[in-house]
Amino acid sequence: MRVAGPLRIVVLIFTAGLTWIMGSILLGTHGSGFSRLQQLFSSPENAVTTGILSFPDPEASRAELRGVLGVRLSHALGFGEPRARKYKCGLPQPCPEQHLAFRVVSGAANVIGPKICLEDKMLMSSVKDNVGRGLNIALVNGVNGELLEARSFDMWAGDVNDLLKFIRPLHEGTLVFVASYDDPATKMNDETRKIFSELGSTNAKELAFRDSWVFVGAKGVQDKSPFEQHVKNSKSTNKYEGWPEALELEGCIPQRTMGTQ
Repeated sequence: MRVAGPLRIVVLIFTAGLTWIMGSILLGTHGSGFSRLQQLFSSPENAVTTGILSFPDPEASRAELRGVLGVRLSHALGFGEPRARKYKCGLPQPCPEQHLAFRVVSGAANVIGPKICLEDKMLMSSVKDNVGRGLNIALVNGVNGELLEARSFDMWAGDVNDLLKFIRPLHEGTLVFVASYDDPATKMNDETRKIFSELGSTNAKELAFRDSWVFVGAKGVQDKSPFEQHVKNSKSTNKYEGWPEALELEGCIPQRTMGTQ
């Protein structure tokens, strides 16, 4: 009898609570207490929430959540954003047919060497160990794009006659790629400047000590080349101490036909 009394009290309390909950459901008047109970007993399968996203359907939510996590993981690993496609020599768009893709980069001060790329092939670079102080020149067959010869010429302490012997006997249609490094002009003479001008250069005549210069010309051109950049060495505008900024030139050169060779 002593146990039956407290037991009946527990049963009454439980019955009253259950009746209140059922009444709230039928009448649609969820109190704050019921909301807390609903949150406590709600299954994670009924709603999946991640960040600001809420997915009521369990199967769809799992699949979408995996997609969200995959995107986040991709971003974390650094390859989530689609990368801009690069074409030959890193150009942002492909060249038309019968054109050669190129990129010429001058040296930076006297620290980073120049680069000359043609049709996705590196013709000259520090990695290839064929660049040096002065002028870096690659001669290319204008018909098939094949490299004929690549050399560097020291224009500070070298012999300008070596350069003249290299550029005097060019055949008609030969493409000439030039990238400066450190000092491109101290040893230049009038004949050297004249030859580069005949190859299509506008700036060869005024090239001076430690200027930055990139140029693409050809033997037998009628007009000035559109492929040339030049920055003067000036204390007021130099990017590096004693040197101007490095230059980068890229584009598409039309191939010559056998009939014009």
